This record gives sequence, C-alpha cells and structure tokens, in this order.
Amino acid sequence: MEQLFPFFLLAIALVVLIVLPARQRKRMQAKAVAMQESLTIGTPVMLTSGMHGTVAALGDGTVDIEISPGVVATFARPAIMEIRRPAGPDVVAPDDTPGALGGSTGATGYVDGDGDPTDRTR
Repeated sequence: MEQLFPFFLLAIALVVLIVLPARQRKRMQAKAVAMQESLTIGTPVMLTSGMHGTVAALGDGTVDIEISPGVVATFARPAIMEIRRPAGPDVVAPDDTPGALGGSTGATGYVDGDGDPTDRTR
C-alpha cells in the first residue's frame, strides 16, 4: 500500500491541475458562444477593450458596433465581452432632506452624492 501512495498523489495532482481547469475553460467558452449567438441588432454591448456601443449589424464572424451616432466599426465576434443592460431608474431615498449647502444628503451622508470625502456632512 505504501508503494501506491505516490501514484495516488500524482493522480490527484493531475486532476486538480489539468482536468478541473480544462472543464472550467470549456464552460466559459460555451457561455461566451451562447452570448455571442444571442446578439440582435440594437443590443448594447461592451467589447474586450472596454469600448461600449450598440450592435448595428451582424455578420458570420463579425459584428458592426455603433460607437456613437453615425460612427460604425466592424469587430470580430469574440471581441464582445458582455451584453450591457441599461441602468434602472434612479431611486430617491425616502429620508431625503436638504443639506447645509442646499444639496441633498439622502441616505449616503454626502451633500452632492458624488462620493467625494470632502462633502461629508457628519
């Protein structure tokens, strides 16, 4: 039994270092392919470079992205990292009271809500 112990350790190391990461990569690749196939015209997307735009046209291996009104660029489909969803409506805190500088402190404790530490009211 002592002679087989190194082989068991080698087999466990093989599974942990090779098999499990390969399965994870395969899952991520399948998810990316499904996302790229679900694209439709007008879908807001973010590219791997961080550029945001809207799908203007779809090709077999390419996608045309409208970066700004009237500006369309062609990219490879794998360059699309994620589909962006529009932000929900702004929620106003129920305890919204005017601050000392005429701004709104709300639930954040900031005068103007920009997250600047110099705007703390407490």
